Amino acid sequence: MATTATASLPASRLHGQHDRPSMVAVGTIIWLSSELMFFAALFASYFTIRSVSEDMWAANTDLLNVPFASINTTILVLSSFTCQLGVFAAERGQVGRTGSLLNAKGWGLREWFIVTYIMGAIFIGGQALEYAELVHEGVTIPHDGYGTMFYLTTGFHGIHVTGGLIAFLFVLGRTYLAKRFTHEQAVSAIVVSYYWHFVDVVWIGLFATIYLVK
Repeated sequence: MATTATASLPASRLHGQHDRPSMVAVGTIIWLSSELMFFAALFASYFTIRSVSEDMWAANTDLLNVPFASINTTILVLSSFTCQLGVFAAERGQVGRTGSLLNAKGWGLREWFIVTYIMGAIFIGGQALEYAELVHEGVTIPHDGYGTMFYLTTGFHGIHVTGGLIAFLFVLGRTYLAKRFTHEQAVSAIVVSYYWHFVDVVWIGLFATIYLVK
């Protein structure tokens, strides 16, 4: 009876691990706190340089494609929701879908994380396209202070998003290689979701700062 009861528990609650916080999760939160300080420094630099170069900022911000960036931002924000749905599936121990692929209600961790990965990749592709357009307009890193800060802030964020995409591949790869879905895999999915939500929230701040506050 005890064996049967244990086997029926979700992967995220096996071995009593739900009774205490995961050290991996705690470590990730601490690391993200340091990353927050890093982006805070970028924000401070952005506003400091902008305060002494208002004419430069006014001329360059007119070149930004706000509608395109808004669509790209919406895709990234929505990816947080699909990521969290994948976490919910991991917490109940559902690694793959049940039923038809067209029935999203039956999706598991894999399906939701694959969709999240695609949305994140679309965001990176959109950012690359925007870079190409701005370079064509003459906005480059060495051109002026605006170009330097624009590419530093958005570029470092893009690197973080790319890191998240690699993490999704790692989690998905483990689910395909492992014979069964374990508590450790569920924790990995949860930790990756922390990171993904973090980069999404940071981008909302960057989008408001760079594209909306003129």
